[in-house]
Amino acid sequence: MLYKNSSLINTVKSVASAFFGVQSNKNRERDFSQGKLSHFIIVGVIGVIIFIAVLIAIVTLVIPST
Repeated sequence: MLYKNSSLINTVKSVASAFFGVQSNKNRERDFSQGKLSHFIIVGVIGVIIFIAVLIAIVTLVIPST
């Protein structure tokens, strides 16, 4: 169980690093050798949905509704 939890945390960290473009070469190599593509896709899609939701929330707060 600890390994799966650690793997999920590493996947989230890797996807977050990729969003900002600061992924280290060591972590990238680890991802390609140990990570599952499906996990990265799922976490990436969830990250994009959260990012879009935050942008919508910010715009809604800044621009007054008429």
